[in-house]
Amino acid sequence: GPGSGSGSRGELLLSLCYNPSANSIIVNIIKARNLKAMDIGGTSDPYVKVWLMYKDKRVEKKKTVTKKRNLNPIFNESFAFDIPTEKLRETTIIITVMDKDKLSRNDVIGKIYLSWKSGPGEVKHWKDMIARPRQPVAQWHQLKA
Repeated sequence: GPGSGSGSRGELLLSLCYNPSANSIIVNIIKARNLKAMDIGGTSDPYVKVWLMYKDKRVEKKKTVTKKRNLNPIFNESFAFDIPTEKLRETTIIITVMDKDKLSRNDVIGKIYLSWKSGPGEVKHWKDMIARPRQPVAQWHQLKA
């Protein structure tokens, strides 16, 4: 994918599925590739945290299981969030790929911010989700610092 240089943190494939009648968004964390190695042994133990934000408040948090020693983990975990249509414009979904660390605090490998106000790739995903209700729309995202 793009940006596969030494500064790359890796990429995450996820799908978003918006159901207006149920007032919900289902976030499916599918898989990651080329994750940055955070451990001394040259690997990572990744898991993914999903925060639902409304305005600047954290509303709800979900997380995947941890995949041991895997820089290309497959998660395939879905999380449903209740989001009334009128709150959609002020909603941000923050997805953080973490490295689970037994000894010290867990390290952030990289983040994705999904909303109307994010970067071009993220905004495209958000708009595609709204344009195709009740259909999971999958997209790769470059992890950012």
